[in-house]
Amino acid sequence: MSTFTRTKSLFAATAIVAVFAGSAYADVTPEAVIDHYADIAEAKYDDSLETAKALDSAIEAFLASPGEASLQVAKEAWLAARVPYQQTEVYRFGNAIVDDWEGRVNAWPLDEGLIDYVDADFYGDESAENALYTANVIANPEVTVNGEAVDAAKITPALISETLQEAGGIEANVASGYHAIEFLLWGQDLNGNDAGAGNRPYTDFSLENCTNGNCDRRRDYLSAASDLLVADLEEMAANWDKDGAARQALVEKGAAGGLSTILTGMGSLSYGELAGERMKLGLLLGDPEEEHDCFSDNTHNSHLYDAVGIRNVYLGTYERVDGTELSGPSLAELVGAKDAAIDGELRADLDATVEAMQTMADRASTTEAYDQMIATDNPEGNAVVQAAIDGLVKQTRSIERAIAALDLGSIELEGSDSLDNPGAVFQ
Repeated sequence: MSTFTRTKSLFAATAIVAVFAGSAYADVTPEAVIDHYADIAEAKYDDSLETAKALDSAIEAFLASPGEASLQVAKEAWLAARVPYQQTEVYRFGNAIVDDWEGRVNAWPLDEGLIDYVDADFYGDESAENALYTANVIANPEVTVNGEAVDAAKITPALISETLQEAGGIEANVASGYHAIEFLLWGQDLNGNDAGAGNRPYTDFSLENCTNGNCDRRRDYLSAASDLLVADLEEMAANWDKDGAARQALVEKGAAGGLSTILTGMGSLSYGELAGERMKLGLLLGDPEEEHDCFSDNTHNSHLYDAVGIRNVYLGTYERVDGTELSGPSLAELVGAKDAAIDGELRADLDATVEAMQTMADRASTTEAYDQMIATDNPEGNAVVQAAIDGLVKQTRSIERAIAALDLGSIELEGSDSLDNPGAVFQ
């Protein structure tokens, strides 16, 4: 969830021709493409659920025996869980059931002071915008929300999801999901644009050698947030099974509406969300707080797998976490049957973007982290990030041509001031 205003997708689509007589793609219908798109969604959310369960098990083992090694295992499980989940983000835009739910599991940026202690000198002052920005629920068994006292003596999944998440109607009050867990595992990244991620000591969770106080409540919060992530992913995985609500809602849109949904997800994630709000904004500001996985310095991988997710939806392919390859009727085949040149262009653009993202990820693993790349005094790092942004923008133009080739009428993709009106970012 980003903090910018979302643009409502339009599905003013005309009927699409379902039979391509004399074509090499004669057996590929929109209905088959939409069904396979839903099958891939089911597989992606199942993988996200399984890796979240592995993360939950690692967290349980860490809390049972806090130490450097067990904390590192939990961190590695968190990083692994991001790989399939980021590939699901292409399902957000156009699938209302996903977008309405997504804020529970992947909301950012967050005012982490709502959850736990922060370095006040580094953190800044957002009290005018968010009275809860340093509420520190872990340290305080009672907090005030909208002028009313809230009993937080027992930290539970219900307290997090029903009371703290977006408390006071403020999106920055992120209490649940991957990034809340990330903050608890890594702690604040106090390095700015310099090297280094968060460095929370394992003793923050030790009952025998507690550091920074309230270790029992911090343990409760981490455990509850992990349980809640598993429950939320169970819900979405079920939504994409054969009788699931998300799959049924997609089918009910018909052929044109279903294809419009697929392309809305591809184009909106590609342009407004990823190229704009997640990448260009941080590059314009040179602000390390504008990176997606800001506590762990894993942003390069999150961006890479978003791009991979866009590509595999178009190609109708997905590699599961166990190595199984899914492949089936694809949007690429429908576009190719209408205009082979546009299909070839879009395939090439998607490949080029993933390659640019991989270059960025390789740099992060060998040279400098993403938050260093976007620093205002780093032209070489800036250029690597900008190349990935340029790839996303170019592939969006090809997505728009694919929409036209399929005669889908008007589909309004997500925009971003960072791309469309960058001067507004500094106002």
